[in-house]
Amino acid sequence: MSKLNFMMITASPDVASFIEQHGVTRIFMDQEVIGKAERQGHLDTHKAAHSLEEIAAVANVLKQAELMVRLNPLHTSTRQEIDAAIAHSAQRLMLPMFSSRAEVGEFMDMVNGRVPVTFLAETAAALVRLPDWLGLLTPGRDEVHIGLNDLSLSMGLNFLFEIMAARLLDPAAAVLNQAGVTWGVGGVARIGQGELPAETVLGEHVRLGSQWVILSRAFHSGAATSADLLKILDFPSEIAKLRQAESHWCSADETTLLTNQRQLADCAYRLGSPWKKHSVAIS
Repeated sequence: MSKLNFMMITASPDVASFIEQHGVTRIFMDQEVIGKAERQGHLDTHKAAHSLEEIAAVANVLKQAELMVRLNPLHTSTRQEIDAAIAHSAQRLMLPMFSSRAEVGEFMDMVNGRVPVTFLAETAAALVRLPDWLGLLTPGRDEVHIGLNDLSLSMGLNFLFEIMAARLLDPAAAVLNQAGVTWGVGGVARIGQGELPAETVLGEHVRLGSQWVILSRAFHSGAATSADLLKILDFPSEIAKLRQAESHWCSADETTLLTNQRQLADCAYRLGSPWKKHSVAIS
């Protein structure tokens, strides 16, 4: 399996410059606002839109990491959003909340090959129809990320990792891996933190063949500068802990990985209580 890649949301040029030197290979910036507050208002997720000026400022300092910008779902101004993001140095675009091959094709036509695209499969329809629209992507260039927060909401679930608990991603993972399309899923907290242990989640990434994960807010707590970030945590050390856990799972056999999956399921179902909804914050 290829090494798991980390991405993190930040609008701070200083933080972006620091984390790309310490294991983060993609900076994630977010312009999605349409419908998001209505869907995720009760969840601790990123909801503020980054400006074009902030995108350009982060792009200006990056030397290694790729800059990805999530746009709004398809709407009347999507073409203008695409053009503006690319003009302000976005190196990859992400399309959220789509549900069909027609939407994927329309977005690809508007991008017209100028930058690669990551399609955020976060509706039940997008996941079910994955074999129908996946062929429109260019393997090695375009990617898929499975968004657990909105996907769990669309399924009426209370805890996002119930999807992994039920092994609902196994068929999609098999299709993506066979097609040679790079993909990732959800976010991860720091080792030793989180309602569901991060090391358990990483084991499921390895079992499924995921190659991307979002570092949660636990890795930065909204820090505006690298100095503030280092006051909160030893970032390089936390990345090293993730790598150590990943290495452990990469050397594990299938029986061990399936045992970990059952442990994840037991924990996720306990946390999926009907009176409280959960999320892993990814901002």
